[in-house]
Amino acid sequence: MKWKSLLIGTGLGLVAGYALAHTLKSEHVTAEKALKAAKRIFANKGEVTGSWIHMVPEVLERFDLTYEVYRGGITINIGEEQERFEFLLDAKTGAILEVHPS
Repeated sequence: MKWKSLLIGTGLGLVAGYALAHTLKSEHVTAEKALKAAKRIFANKGEVTGSWIHMVPEVLERFDLTYEVYRGGITINIGEEQERFEFLLDAKTGAILEVHPS
């Protein structure tokens, strides 16, 4: 059940990231805007009670592709349980690339 929610959240994040990319003219999404978008996406799953993001993008190489990413995390209350996730956001588009329970 948790993985289904995680996959839905990741899909929503990708859609929101691509939409955000078309509205922003700069080369990078600011870390603040990226975190705000991630919080909106995760808020669909429950109450966001905490979040963080590294302000400086880092280079990530996956499958022979290079990305600049922000690393962040979020805490959500889902029903009676508190869930924590770490994520990677594409610094250019704001799209969520990866989500992992922490």
